[in-house]
Amino acid sequence: MSEGKEAFCLNGKHALVTGGASGIGEATCRELARAGAFVTVADINLEKAESLAKQLPQAKAVLMDVTKRASIEAAAARLDQLDILVNNAGIAHVGDISRVEEEEFDHLMEVNVKSVYLVTKAMLPLLLKVRGSIVNIGSVAGLVGIKQRFAYCTTKGAVVAMTRQLAVEFPKELRVNCICPGTVYTPFVEGYLEKYHSQEKDKMIAELNARQPMGRMGKPEEIAAMVRYICSEEAEFMTGSALTIDGGWTAA
Repeated sequence: MSEGKEAFCLNGKHALVTGGASGIGEATCRELARAGAFVTVADINLEKAESLAKQLPQAKAVLMDVTKRASIEAAAARLDQLDILVNNAGIAHVGDISRVEEEEFDHLMEVNVKSVYLVTKAMLPLLLKVRGSIVNIGSVAGLVGIKQRFAYCTTKGAVVAMTRQLAVEFPKELRVNCICPGTVYTPFVEGYLEKYHSQEKDKMIAELNARQPMGRMGKPEEIAAMVRYICSEEAEFMTGSALTIDGGWTAA
């Protein structure tokens, strides 16, 4: 780092965040913008993406359905430069293998796994020009088994594997890393509680807090801060890493 330069500075960098309009994605857009990056908020909800982009100093919104190649390529065509790609978009699912229907499994694979392939492939030419940084948002569910999360664990394990393969395939041309959070309190979790536990939210929130040895869920801003670090020049030696930020979950 140059003397006198702010730590983890991203001045002049261009970043794109999928699922950037809410939760971890929103916090990441805010943090990267705070670090000086020009941010593209990519989301299927264009209205929310535009609202967030207007709040940031250097940002624009693009409509992106991460399951549709045409939508991704249309967004990519609007970019002249890309230094940072954050593959954040994803969905959850509850159920053991006996309760996971084939259509549900396919949908989860499409949103959580195939999207990382499609988006990364579309953005690869721009990233290779600048030795770009890719950050995939995985989960502790990709590292350990979690009851009633058969399909989700499967997809997040694939994201970790893709991260490592890309890092090996492009060791000098790219940096590719994966963040594996524990449970983070976001609209993502709020939707899960509303769908599956609407009559016992307080009880379930207490259980989700207790699942991390630290005794609480993570905050989106904590994940965003790790994204910022990974994308900075201070992390230039880091690639192929699966980094946990989970309140001690995987250490227990």
